[in-house]
Amino acid sequence: MDELVKAIMEKTGLPEAQARQAAQVAVDFIKEKLPEPLAGQIDNILAGGGAEDLLKKGLGGLFGGKK
Repeated sequence: MDELVKAIMEKTGLPEAQARQAAQVAVDFIKEKLPEPLAGQIDNILAGGGAEDLLKKGLGGLFGGKK
């Protein structure tokens, strides 16, 4: 999440508190729109878990592949 906050700060000039709030709103919005297997992985990715786990577990199950 810190990387996202930093990117928002750099691109918008918002102070950290507002950038963090904007990031949380965006993350919550995205999680609401995704199927549960994917939405559940967003926090893991933002915590540094990596996108590989999302692709292997989430998308594999979404399209009927092995988890």
